[in-house]
Amino acid sequence: MSERTESGKPEISIIVPVYQVEKYLNECIDSILAQTFTDFELILVDDGSPDNCPALCDAAAEKDSRVRVIHKQNGGVSTARNAGLDAAQGIGSHLWIV
Repeated sequence: MSERTESGKPEISIIVPVYQVEKYLNECIDSILAQTFTDFELILVDDGSPDNCPALCDAAAEKDSRVRVIHKQNGGVSTARNAGLDAAQGIGSHLWIV
């Protein structure tokens, strides 16, 4: 669905911590995926959300190969961001944390 750099890694990594945002999550994901620039990975970090967010994240990953999901025990937004940073494969200094 997207062209990758010669290294096979995405140019940009976008990290979205997810916790109790079921009402807004699909709109957020759709907005990111609708960008005209497509050489990115979207890392959704489910921070142990008790609502339907984990399933919504998984469904997004099944639909689009640019989406990756990390499920972790709740530890707060900083630990969710750090988990996303650890998993990010974007090259250079192109990293967005939402």
